[in-house]
Amino acid sequence: MMTLLPLTLFAPILLLAVSALAARHPGRRPGRIPHLAELAAFVSVTLALGATVQLWASGPVTLELPGRASVIVFRLDAISATMSLLVAFVGWIVTRYARSYLDGEYREGAFHALMLATLAAVLVLVQSGSLPVLVLASLAVGQGLRHLLLFYPDRAEARRAAAKFSLCWGIGDVALVVAAGLLWGAFGTMEFIALTTFAGDAPLPLMAGFATGLLVLAAAFKTAAFPLHGWLTEVMEAPTPVSALLHAGIINAGGFILIRLAQLIQASPSAMAALVILGGFTALFGAVVMLTQSAVKTGLAWSTVSQMGFLLLQCGLGLWPLALLHIVAHSLYKAHAFLASGGAVAHVAQLRRPGPVAVPGGGAVMRAFGLALLLYAGVAVGFAVLSGPKSPQALALGAILILGVAYLIAQGLADSAPKALTLRTVAAAFGAAIAYFGFHLGAGAVWGPHLPAPPVAGPLEWALITLAILTFGLVAVAQALFPIWAHHPAAAGLRVHLANGLYLNAVLDRMIGGLRLTQRQ
Repeated sequence: MMTLLPLTLFAPILLLAVSALAARHPGRRPGRIPHLAELAAFVSVTLALGATVQLWASGPVTLELPGRASVIVFRLDAISATMSLLVAFVGWIVTRYARSYLDGEYREGAFHALMLATLAAVLVLVQSGSLPVLVLASLAVGQGLRHLLLFYPDRAEARRAAAKFSLCWGIGDVALVVAAGLLWGAFGTMEFIALTTFAGDAPLPLMAGFATGLLVLAAAFKTAAFPLHGWLTEVMEAPTPVSALLHAGIINAGGFILIRLAQLIQASPSAMAALVILGGFTALFGAVVMLTQSAVKTGLAWSTVSQMGFLLLQCGLGLWPLALLHIVAHSLYKAHAFLASGGAVAHVAQLRRPGPVAVPGGGAVMRAFGLALLLYAGVAVGFAVLSGPKSPQALALGAILILGVAYLIAQGLADSAPKALTLRTVAAAFGAAIAYFGFHLGAGAVWGPHLPAPPVAGPLEWALITLAILTFGLVAVAQALFPIWAHHPAAAGLRVHLANGLYLNAVLDRMIGGLRLTQRQ
């Protein structure tokens, strides 16, 4: 019986065909090209939906091209179908937005050609079934995005951002290439399903252990993890559709690599520990710096840094279905946020106030965090009765999320807080706990059968879980208490340093000559 081709494989072909046509009309108002670009992107969404139905009807499909085994392989399963549908949908929305946004630009046709080619490369990446396909697609994504970032080549800031992106993305690609070679040497294959099988059979060979470290390194570079996050916060010189595609789609490539090779990554405790430490610190650092930003789009960029750190943390804890759900939710939110950023300025300005509605004291903060954890424990017990107990990693992640909203309860428990605020903040924390466990169940039902369960918590895992909860808890308490000492001169100085990202980006600028680049014409 002949295996049907995954419908999503036709989407990159269509996008590349329209991209080639657009490249022949690179100038201003290139006739029907913008409408054809939008139509091609919409058809890609339709093909992704059709592939989802195909997967439901006939099960996973692995397509291996003739030639040397385990080299050119494509895969249709729950993970690739989800990512293909997400990428195609975001790409369609961004392309539709760009049709009006770029109308009349000097290189309008060239923009649509680059956007469609880059989108096609991302679709190939998420459908890859082997490391060679993934590496080639990643290289193509890097080239496409670099040219999009240089859409206004006369802007020095754009050239600097493109140079730093190319450096970080390129190092990630080199790490992927070396990891692929090591895995070939260790197992004689680079096909994802075979690698998953080998990873579950026995402890990893030495070469495979090194390969997992390189995969984590590649993911860190591609998700703009600390301390190489600076390029992600400087891409605002590119058109807004480029920022939306980057922050809502391309930046997730590192997380996708980890999820696709989850069984292999989880077989290395050191790789998992590195993800927890690096991801947790990046999440905290990005969130704190985000709070000090005055520009809407810059704040969104730092939010992406924080969210990518949280994604790495979820992978390090072995919560793979939640990590995939995180990619989907963050992509949809961030695409909307960037495309609506222009109209959001006035709205944000109206919402900003000199401080919180009610300033809680130390006692109110402590009571608030205790109440938040008590509510969370009650919800956890209820879900455990209904659906079974959760892993320590899942409970720890939920506790971190609840600690992040506990400062709202602290405002509600302040002496000057109205009763309505108290009830509203307590209800918000209770709802957040219910939503977390509900989404956990949903993600587990959809993607859990295709991803490994969290590892059994040993001494290393418990140490990392404790470290993560304590660290996020201390930062949350500091955030809740910040209004008390916000007017101290030391706080003002700290805010300036944080607003500049502790100047780590300037260090990278000097390393790659970025400051000299900005002085050129």
